[in-house]
Amino acid sequence: MLISDSMSLLWLSYALLSLVVLATGYLGLAFLPRLPRLLITWAVAGVMWAPASFRLPLMEEGEFYSGFAPAVVVAGLAFLEGDTDAMAPALLLVAAGTVLGVLLGLLLWRRGAHRGVDHAATPSQSPGERRQAGTSERREPVIG
Repeated sequence: MLISDSMSLLWLSYALLSLVVLATGYLGLAFLPRLPRLLITWAVAGVMWAPASFRLPLMEEGEFYSGFAPAVVVAGLAFLEGDTDAMAPALLLVAAGTVLGVLLGLLLWRRGAHRGVDHAATPSQSPGERRQAGTSERREPVIG
């Protein structure tokens, strides 16, 4: 059951909180153009969602607990403990997640660019200037 299994509940809450962080981060970067906003958001997503395995010693001699956690958490804890053997693979996974996130952001940006979405048109341009620039925009009705 989801409530009785603390690990699945922990992962579910981490996934929901990370989605909230990504959505608010994307909206917080609204002052940036679409390309850097997508790249930053997806790079952060890659950092947050890259998994890594870990191994912790238990109280009994020779017994260990192993599992999966976000690579950035594993790397951070390994840094605090001074465990370079565990930190190196976790940092490589963090870097790989970042690169994968940036590539996904680029893919999403190119997909939007191929659909004819023009994010370069500024709101100060008149509709005639936008039409001359080659963008088609819906004209809003004006009363009065």
